[in-house]
Amino acid sequence: MARMYARRRGKSGSKKSLGLRKGAPEWLEMSAEDVEQRVVALYNQGLTTSEIGIELRDANGIPSVAQVTGNKMTAILNAHNVAPGIPEDLQNLMRKALRIRKHIEENKKDVHNKRALQLTESKIRRLEKYYRRDNVLAADWHYKPETAKFVLRR
Repeated sequence: MARMYARRRGKSGSKKSLGLRKGAPEWLEMSAEDVEQRVVALYNQGLTTSEIGIELRDANGIPSVAQVTGNKMTAILNAHNVAPGIPEDLQNLMRKALRIRKHIEENKKDVHNKRALQLTESKIRRLEKYYRRDNVLAADWHYKPETAKFVLRR
């Protein structure tokens, strides 16, 4: 499949096949409740969902939170009322846009990064529309570059 903004093909990669394995692996010693408590504790320490997944994989040997608990990490955080207001992928794009804006303020003639900012904010608007349609974000939520740095504070 081709890239969205480049005229070259992407690199194909493998995916985890979640459909083949049902339930937790038999060698795993932690129960589903222990994993849920660990996820909430790590989130309260300030880790993002992707960092929690890496921590659980490396330190505890948990291959997939969804396989062990039956719920995805965001569903677990929603159940414990600690879920983030803005999804992580949208936050990362907003941080990237802020970094590019700061760079452009210092380097006014950098036209390549002006284009990169346009592409990044286009992705933000596309994700915003998707999340508003799925009721993850409020219906009146809009990305504003001026207020993005205040929104990203936790």
